[in-house]
This record gives sequence, C-alpha cells and structure tokens, in this order.
Amino acid sequence: MTSDTLEALLGAIPLPALAIDGSERIIAANIDARSLIGGRAVGMNYVSMLRQPALLDAIEATLQDGVARTTRYLSNDGAQDTTFRVSCRAVQGVGRNAAGAVVLVFEDMTMVETAGQMRRDFVANVSHELRTPLTALMGFIETLRGPARDDRAASERFLNIMQDEAERMNRLVGDLMSLNRVEGDERVRPTATVSLVDVLDSILRTLRPLAKDASVEIEADFGTDTVEMNGDADQLKQVFTNLIENAIKYGGSGGRITVQLSVNDREPALRAPGARVRITDYGPGIDPVHLPRLTERFYRGDDHRSRALGGTGLGLAIVKHIINRHRGRLRVESELGRGATFTVILPRHDVMT
Repeated sequence: MTSDTLEALLGAIPLPALAIDGSERIIAANIDARSLIGGRAVGMNYVSMLRQPALLDAIEATLQDGVARTTRYLSNDGAQDTTFRVSCRAVQGVGRNAAGAVVLVFEDMTMVETAGQMRRDFVANVSHELRTPLTALMGFIETLRGPARDDRAASERFLNIMQDEAERMNRLVGDLMSLNRVEGDERVRPTATVSLVDVLDSILRTLRPLAKDASVEIEADFGTDTVEMNGDADQLKQVFTNLIENAIKYGGSGGRITVQLSVNDREPALRAPGARVRITDYGPGIDPVHLPRLTERFYRGDDHRSRALGGTGLGLAIVKHIINRHRGRLRVESELGRGATFTVILPRHDVMT
C-alpha cells in the first residue's frame, strides 16, 4: 500500500487517525489527527509526538505482537480537557518493513465521561441530602427509646423535629420524581392550548396567603392582551409557583414582589413572537458569582438559608427543564442589595402550532 493510498484511507475516517510503522515513525495522519497532535506529525517519532505512557505502551506492544488494544489519550485545547479512547490495530503490508504498521483511531469520549461523572455526582448529592435527615431521625428515635422515654416535653419537641425531617425527605423524593418526569418529557413538545394569564391568576390566588404571612405584597400587571400558547398547564404552574415562592421566601425582606406579563411581536431571545413573565423581588439579591450555576441540581447560593427554608436544591433545575420543553428561555438578573429578577420567555401560540 502506497503512502498516498494510506493517507486517502485515513482521510475517509471521520475521527483523528494516524499510522505508525515498525521504524517508530508516523507515516500518515488525517487532518483531524494533525490538528490534535501537531501539523508536522508525519515523519516524526511517535514517542516525541504522543508522549503519554499508557498510549506509548499500547503502540509498542501492538507493533510487536499484532494484538489489538484500546487505551486512553488526554488532550487540552486551552479551554477544556478532552478524553479520547484510542483503538490500536495492526495492519500488515504497510510501512517500510515487514512488521507492518499500527493504525490509531481517536474517539472523543469527553461527553460520555462527563455524563458518567454527573451521574456519580448526582448519586452522591442525593445520598448526602438523605443522610442528614435520616441520621437525625435515627438519633431522636434512639433518644425517645432511652433517656427521653418518660419525658413528655422532650418527646413532643423531638417528635416535631422528626416530622420536619420526614417532610424534608418527602419534599426531596417528590422533587426527584418531578425532575425525572420533566427530563423524560423534555423532548416531547406540548400540544394543549394554555392561557398564560389564567395560569398566573390561579397561582397568585394560591400564593397570596403565603405572601400575607410573610408581610409581602404581590403586585401583578398582566396587561390587556390574551396570551395563549401551546403548553402543559400543570408544568407551567410548577414553574411560576416555584419562582414566585422563591421571591417571597428569599426576597420577601423587600416587602413586595412584582409579577409582570408582556408580549412581543418579535422576541429577540426567540427570533419570533413571544411572551415574557418577569418576577422581581426587592430583597438582598444574589451574588453574581452564583448566577451561572443557579439551575444546576443541588446547587445553592446560600446553602444554610436554603435548607432552613425547606429548599431541596432541585427547584430551579426542574424549572429549567420545563422551560426547555416549552422552547423558552430563563434569564436571571441580580445585584447584591438590589433584589433579583427572574424572566421566563416563552413562544406565543402562533409560533408552536
């Protein structure tokens, strides 16, 4: 096989690929491989170009015995680390000597590795969130069976705490089930027609008692337009209930929140007609450093305060997936001491039909 033929074959592979012969030289490389390891790779000794011990050992062994091997190669483009799975395969009749050559194909496994790490992190976070209330419950049960067996006042106090911890676990399980459902439905576009004004009216009727107890006034401005869209009414209620509840709980010190609905014939974020729901509080605000990560599962800007107010760390992750299902956008703006604004941007009815 000529070097031109080998170059042509490697060029047809839609992944970085190169060939190394028995003289330990790189004899061919496609454009993706040149981009990965260096444009002047051809003709160079593979040890000086690839360097990583695990990969070098696999290449050397396959050159000697012809047995196929798989290993890993780590790269960095200056912005992020990339993990490749490298397949080493012996090819006879190629190269400058009878030993033939080894063809290497690099498959980018970064997304798979990231997904695996996310799953491990998720399991670890769930375990951590459940362990705290379970430990408390087990401790109180042991106390009630022992030293506090006949102490009515202590028993009453411990039972109240146990109820709070059990309710916390119940909220967590409920949010986990909800997150699982919305992630499963995210690619299924809703088809029912929903009035956004009716959804918001219903939520505010439900939440005004909570706001009153917190000494928070809710100011609503929905305009005069009838805003209809294709949507899942229950999921949209979940989105706005979560955001308005958060505004009351975390921004209620400002004494009021505003809920505004506006429509646009051309919404810049969607490049199409859309509706915006802006929920603004006038409380302590959110440090801008936390804003990019607010919708991550179990991420809390103020961990202690969130737990004290009954937060599970999953609410905004659920919100994000529901908005994605409705082909919308979520925007968060905040400065410390100046409150926070959560804006939900949704396509109007005539766009999604």
